[in-house]
Parts: sequence; structure tokens; C-alpha cells
Amino acid sequence: MTTPVNHANIPHRGMITISIMLATIMQALDTTIANVALPHMQGSLQASQDQITWVLTSYIVASAIALPLTGWLCGHWGRRRVFIISVVGFTIASALCGLAGSLVEIVGARLLQGIFGAALVPLSQAVLLDINPREKVGQAMAIWGAGIMVGPILGPLLGGWLTENFDWRWVFFINLPVGLFALWGIARYLPESRPQGEKLDIFGFVTLSLAIGMLQMFLDRGEQLDWFDSWEIKLEAAAALVAFGFFVVHTWTVRGVSFLDRELLKDRNFVTGLLFAFIVGMILFATMALLPNFLQGLMGYPVIYTGQVTAPRGIGTMIAMILVGRLVQKYDVRAIMAVGFSLTAFSLWQMTRLTLQMDSTLIVVSGFIQGLGIGFTFVPLSTATFATLAPRLRNQGTPVFSLLRNIGSSVGISIVQALLTEGSSKAHAQLAATVSPGNLGLPSLPSMMNPDTIGGLALLNAEVTRQGALIGYLNDFGIMMVITLAAIPLLLMIRSPKRGPAAGAAVEVPH
Repeated sequence: MTTPVNHANIPHRGMITISIMLATIMQALDTTIANVALPHMQGSLQASQDQITWVLTSYIVASAIALPLTGWLCGHWGRRRVFIISVVGFTIASALCGLAGSLVEIVGARLLQGIFGAALVPLSQAVLLDINPREKVGQAMAIWGAGIMVGPILGPLLGGWLTENFDWRWVFFINLPVGLFALWGIARYLPESRPQGEKLDIFGFVTLSLAIGMLQMFLDRGEQLDWFDSWEIKLEAAAALVAFGFFVVHTWTVRGVSFLDRELLKDRNFVTGLLFAFIVGMILFATMALLPNFLQGLMGYPVIYTGQVTAPRGIGTMIAMILVGRLVQKYDVRAIMAVGFSLTAFSLWQMTRLTLQMDSTLIVVSGFIQGLGIGFTFVPLSTATFATLAPRLRNQGTPVFSLLRNIGSSVGISIVQALLTEGSSKAHAQLAATVSPGNLGLPSLPSMMNPDTIGGLALLNAEVTRQGALIGYLNDFGIMMVITLAAIPLLLMIRSPKRGPAAGAAVEVPH
């Protein structure tokens, strides 16, 4: 049961915030920190290139399936208990990942990580919304946003440093002290909520979980299996569509309790916020997926230096979130988000000017500006999404918000990777067609690239491949810039939080 309380009487707000954000950052880091260690894991665990990707896929799929269950678990067991179980399970699973001696063991441990870690991000958001008064919600969302956004950005840098200086297992062992401190703070300071004991809509949960799991498999493995040329991808796409269709019909027609509370869909700001969460997740994570490969594959940057030149994006995000936490109470959130999308679009335009002969200055500057844009977008988005939502719906609303952001990131990554492959191939064919003895530009090439020799022809083809890949990357950045600009007019769909019917409602907190 929950009851309205005076926010001034909430004890240990600072320690609650620190504890839950440690857990959130720990989970957010693990979405990207293991990526750079995959080659080292592959050799240590004697796995093939296709097999080692299950280290990432298993975590993503398990997290996506478990995430929608967060609201029901909180209503049945209480938010504090779910938080503690999640932190304990995630920390133990991290230790098991570090101790894994085979591919099967680490994939199993990553499944556990995904299951237990799924609830951490939405629970932390719900807690911060509940323990802070309305005038400080913007600052609270800035802290939360910094944790979930900076974590994935700094993950490759930290993962690369740990892998190079210690061992890939420390990518997971680093979670142990963080998890233990977060557990201590949550167990001591976070108040308990009383279980409401709502009945679980099993059919709704099963169909939604199947739809999300198949969608994640489809998006994650599509590029490897050449999309619809593979029967596996066709089956996963069909299963996702059928399962989601059953879920929609069931949710719309079921009497009594449904797994997704239909009251959520009646809030205009919340539904619009889900759309923008999808867009922000797509833009942010698609760029993060492209840049490391571009810098290491085409520019020849080592892992550590790649992390260093992309780190300013995280710095820009933190600076923006510190500023915007105060601005959301003074200015229209739609105007702030418009500034954020404009900065993001400008940074993507800068990225369309990348060359293979440049230094790292443009990467640093464009990354910093994009970080500012993401910060100016995500905090007001989180504030506006939940400003008019009844407090009793937050335990269900925050997982859905996180779910749409995660799906957006998966869709974005899949789209840009597919477009990169197609664009690079087309550009390579077009460039190769111009390489002929009659081309007056060929004499300016280095003598070692002489197309009349076998070795020179191979070198020339390698250079054409590099230039084709560059064109593919630039086209991707241009497409994301267009998507970002197209999202700005949609901001008019958001209602100002100050006019929201629930904006001044008493906030409910567990006791």
C-alpha cells in the first residue's frame, strides 16, 4: 500500500540516490563494457566468431524479456525487496561471468545478468520520481539520465583499459565492489513498500516476452545471417509479429487485470514520451555502434585511444544534464528538447564531413556536441513523460519507458549496420568501375598501388574498400541526421507538464 507523504520528511534521500544510482550505472556499463573484450574472450574460451556473439545476445534477450515483469514484481513483493534481489543476483552473475571457463558457462551467466539486471534501471527511475518533490524532479532525472547515458558511453573505454592492463575477466569482476556497496545502501536506507498482490496476467506476459525475445533475436542476428535469406530470421520475424498481435488483441479485450495496464495508454505525454524514448535510443546507440568500428577499422586507432577520443561525448552529456536539471523548471521542456535535437543533428552533420586523413579533433568536437544534445533531450523527455502520469502507475510505466529505449537502440543498431554493409558495397562497386588504365587520376597514386601488378592491384583494391566503407559510414550519419531533424516537429505532441492534470498530485512513496 502507498500513501502520500511530505517529501521534506523523507530521510536519507542522498544515500538512497547514491545507492540506487550505483546499481543503475553498474547495469548500464554492462550493456557495452564487454564489447571490446570479445576478441580476448574468443581466444580464452576457444569460441568461433559467431559463437562469441552469444555473450552479447544472451544478455540483451534476457534483459528484454525480464524487463516488462518489473511492475508486477514490485506490486507483488515490494520495490525494496525486488531491488535487493536484483542487485544480489546481478552481482553474483557478474562473478560467475568472470569465473566462466567455457562458452556455455559465460552465456548462462550472462543470461542471469540480463534477468536480474533488467529491473535496476526502471526501479531507480521510479524511486527518484517518488522521493523528490515536483520542483526537484528535473534534477533527479538529470542524475538518473547521467547514469544510464554515461554508462554505455564510458563502457568501451573502461572495458578496453581493464582488458589491456589486467584481463577480460575484470570487465565483470569490477561489478563486485560496486554491487556490494549498492546493496548495503539499498538494504539500509530504501524504505519498503507493501505488496499489493495483483494477479499476474500470464497470457499477456508470455506473448509479450515471446514477441520481445524474438524481435531481439531478429535484430541481433539478422546482419550475421543476411536477414531474410535465412530461415531462422524469417521464423523469428514471424514469431515476433504473431506473438505481438496476440498480445495487443488480448490486452485490448481482456476483462479485469491486463499485463500492460491500459491506463498507461490514456496518458498523452506518456505515450508520446515512449515514441521519443525509441528515437533517442536509436540515435544514441546507433552512433555508439558505428564510431568505434570506424575509428579502429578505418582509422587504425587502438582500443584505448578510441575510448579516449569518444569519452568527450560522456562529458558533454554530464554537463548538459547538470544544466538542464535546473532549466526544466523555468522553461518549456519542448523548447529544451528542440535545442537538444538541433545540437544532435549538427553533430551528425559534422560527422558527415569525416575523412581518412584527418586527426581526431573533429571526432572529439562532434562527440562533445552530441553529448550536449543527448543531455538536453533526455532529461526533459523523462520529466515530461511522467509529469502527468498518476504515481500509482510509475512502477509499470518506468519499465515500459526503458523497454522502448532499449528496443530503439536495437533497431537503430540493426538499421545502420545493414545500411553500412549495403552502402559500402555499392560505393566499392562504383569506385572500382573508375579504376582503369585510362583514368588520369591513377598516376597520382603511390607506385606500390600500380594496377598492372598483382601486389599493387591488391593494395589498390584494399584502398577502394576503405574509401567505400567511408562513404557507407558518412551515409549512415546523414540518415540519422535526417531522422533527428524530422523528430523536432513531433515535439508539439507533448503537453507542457505544468498543465498536466497529475502534475500537482501528491506523490506516493512506499512505507
